[in-house]
Amino acid sequence: MSTLDVARTKLALTVLYLNKAEARDKICRAIQYGSKFVSNGEPDTAQNVDKSTSLTTKVFRLFKFVNDLHALISPTASGTPLPLVLLGKSKNALSTFLFLDQIVWLHRSGIYKNKERAEIIGRVSLFC
Repeated sequence: MSTLDVARTKLALTVLYLNKAEARDKICRAIQYGSKFVSNGEPDTAQNVDKSTSLTTKVFRLFKFVNDLHALISPTASGTPLPLVLLGKSKNALSTFLFLDQIVWLHRSGIYKNKERAEIIGRVSLFC
């Protein structure tokens, strides 16, 4: 078994695990958007729920870029037209944004201390 095959296998197992966390992420987003609707922008309990669940969804998105990395290194089925292959591999911009957004989240949570670099990374992630 080649090194690339081992990496693909390990990434596939990681993707299976991360997909379970994606369901929890969707539930948190539903709570977040519902509380936005209920609070109508007013500072009250519903707005506090919105703020706390937005941080929770960031946690659930940790390592989400691994799914796209797995798709990038996975071989395509033979006979797949090149435009379709390129379209599938073009999702890397989203995974780049997710990766950079995690660095910004780490800064906001106080784990990553370099403020200037985190601000630059945040601005760069907007172009992904």
